[in-house]
Order: sequence, then C-alpha cells, then structure tokens
Amino acid sequence: MKLGVVGLPNVGKSTLFNAITKAGAECANYPFCTIEPNVGIVAVPDPRLEVLGKLYNTKKITPAVVEFVDIAGLVKGASKGEGLGNKFLANIRETDAIVHVVRCFEDENVTHVDSSVDPLRDIETINLELIFSDIESVKKRLDRAINMTKTGDKKYKIEAEFLTRLSNHLNELKPARTLPCTDEEKASLKDLFLITSKPVIYAANISEKDMGKPESEIPLAQKVVEYAKSEGAESLVICAKTEEELSALDDDDRALFLEDYGLTESGLDRLVKTSYKLLGLISYLTAGEKEVRAWTIETGTKAPQAAGKIHTDFEKGFIRAEIVDYDILVELGSFNAAKEKGKVRSEGKEYVLKDGDVVLFRFNV
Repeated sequence: MKLGVVGLPNVGKSTLFNAITKAGAECANYPFCTIEPNVGIVAVPDPRLEVLGKLYNTKKITPAVVEFVDIAGLVKGASKGEGLGNKFLANIRETDAIVHVVRCFEDENVTHVDSSVDPLRDIETINLELIFSDIESVKKRLDRAINMTKTGDKKYKIEAEFLTRLSNHLNELKPARTLPCTDEEKASLKDLFLITSKPVIYAANISEKDMGKPESEIPLAQKVVEYAKSEGAESLVICAKTEEELSALDDDDRALFLEDYGLTESGLDRLVKTSYKLLGLISYLTAGEKEVRAWTIETGTKAPQAAGKIHTDFEKGFIRAEIVDYDILVELGSFNAAKEKGKVRSEGKEYVLKDGDVVLFRFNV
C-alpha cells in the first residue's frame, strides 16, 4: 500500500511525514523544500503479532507495512507545469491513495503561500490542479476512442460514451471518484489511472493547543471534516508537530503523553486504520516458531489468492487452508490444542479470508 502525502507548501506535510516514518525528510519554512519524493516504510501497528510471538516463542515478527511518499508542495498552475507541478503529478500517479494535508492552524512564524489560512480554499487549489490534469488525460483517450469508432467495433462506441460522460463530469470541476459508475465502468475508470479517481484522506493539521479538543471546537478542522463527508472521502484530525515529538519517545513515554491528552492511540495508528478502511484492506496472520507475520489483502480475497501473497506456488498448488480465529488460538494456547478442540476449520478455494484469521496453507506443487 503506497500513500502519497500531498498539500500546499508549508501546511505541515513534511512534518507529518517525519513523524510517521522517522525518515527525517528535510523541513523548512519555504516552498518546494521537498523536491524529490521522500519515501518511508512503516509497520502497521498490530498488537496481535506480539501476542502470537510470545505464544510461539518466535524468532521473527514481520508486520504488514505501509509506504508513505512525501511529495513536493503544489501551487496554482501545477497542471500547466508551474512550480514543481509536473514532478508532483507524475509522483502522485504512482500511489494507491492520497493523504491530503490541510493547514488548520494559525502561526505568524510559518508563512502561507496565499498569505492567509483558509482550509477550503487550499483544498480547492489542489483539487482543481488534479482535475485539470485529468481533463487533459481523458481528452486524449476520448479523441482516440472517437477515432476508433470508425472501425465499427461496438466496444469503442461504449468507451467513447463513458469517456464523454467522465469528461463532462471533470469539466464541472468534480473529481473522477465522485462519478456514478457501473461495476464495468469502475474497472474502466481504474484502467485510466486518473489522479482524482484515487481515494483520499483529508488530514486536518491542527496546532498543539487544540490537541485533545473535540472536532466541533476546532472550527478550521471542522470545515475539513465536513468537506470530506460531502465528497464521501475520509478525514483525520491530527497535530503533525505533536506526532513528530511522539515519534522520538519510547513506548511507555508515548503512552503517558497520549494519556495526558485523553488519547488512546497515536495519529499514525489512526492514519493506518483509516487507510485500511479507505482501500478496503485487512490482514490475515501466519504463525510459527520461525516467524509470525501479518499479510495485507483486499477485503473479499479468496483463500488461493491470499496464499499467493506468500508465494505464487501456494496459489498454483492450493489444496486447502486450515484456519483458526485469532482469539480462539490465544485462548487455547496453540494450533494443535485448537485442532483437538475442533476449532480449526478446513476451508477450500471459495473461502473468503477474514481479518485476524490465523492460517496454515496446504499446497502441492
């Protein structure tokens, strides 16, 4: 899972990136500080892995991971190549989803490219540039489809009709992800690799003094939350500066820090959970003395395809999956004990994996 962290210059984008990856991307109070995309791989927090690790006295614990890409700040005119626009647009196309950081704090020591803090204006600035870029992409595909209709092949007529509807939607300054589509059209939309078809999390970056307050008491952040709802997107209220401080603490101090603010989990934990929800992802688990591991799959993945995440041979030679619920495994103490109690299920090719399934795949090559 690759998430592109985007936003206008000086909204706290790189500060948030530093916090969640501990990668030390350069932060500075001027536009275009981030020129090459900084990439960081972070573990998905999953307390089940530590529990299974102790249960199996395992030698290695491997969590699922998320890749965060900190992409250069965007300005008006990026779709026409202004600022670092072309680099920005190329980098963002390679991500699975977008974390759009929006400034929701006042600070006279941190300049704003538009000289004032207005989260909805800032959101519109970026969204318009992404839409303009997609309009150009769709126009090229539409021209080609219209030209190909001369062959008499019905599929090009269907494609041209869909692209015309999509083009009209974009020209109304609406992102591609909000276009009502049939399942077949959704597949076509995915194949277009449009930026505005990607799912979005709007991250409202608040000041430290607003930490722990309800969203309703932070007017600027509330605007972002309401905007996300209107678009059917996800939102997250977070303080990037505080998260950066948290990233430097050990587990015990971090827990005490969060407790002081009345919080139970860090912004990273919430961001990953929101990302999973946004992309329809879950984790199944494998456990043994050599390794305990979480594997990321899409919701609805069947057993053979889930096995293929481990190795293609597992999918090709799939026989069955032996599965026990995580809670039952922990309660009974071992896979064998669960088997003796009749709690291990033998599932075939049509079984759909669930989050927290602990799995042993049987296969033959």
